[in-house]
Amino acid sequence: QVQLVESGGGWVQAGGSLRLSCAASGSGFSVNVMHWYRQAPGKQRELVASISRGGDTLYANFAKGRFTISRGNAQNTVYLQMNSLKPEDTAVYNCNAVVTTTRGTTQYYWGQGTQVTVSS
Repeated sequence: QVQLVESGGGWVQAGGSLRLSCAASGSGFSVNVMHWYRQAPGKQRELVASISRGGDTLYANFAKGRFTISRGNAQNTVYLQMNSLKPEDTAVYNCNAVVTTTRGTTQYYWGQGTQVTVSS
């Protein structure tokens, strides 16, 4: 079983920065792709950024130039550095991990979510 624990959300004024972290724990798996998603009130969940095990990254247009996704040396941790935050970035941010188990199956896990609030 894999558990994802997120941290780093909070309140910040427009133009400020926050760094989100998500750590995967458990045994019998390796983490492949990790994603950050977000969901604002009344809106659908949307992809923010993704990073492969090899370090290839993908960003939503709204995140390009402001957000940076990275992984820790142990590959089980993903970070999202968010700069130049805007009120429209206010949302619950979730990490998602695609893992391969020792049995060779692919599984998907979600973190509990962390609230990011940007005031104008």
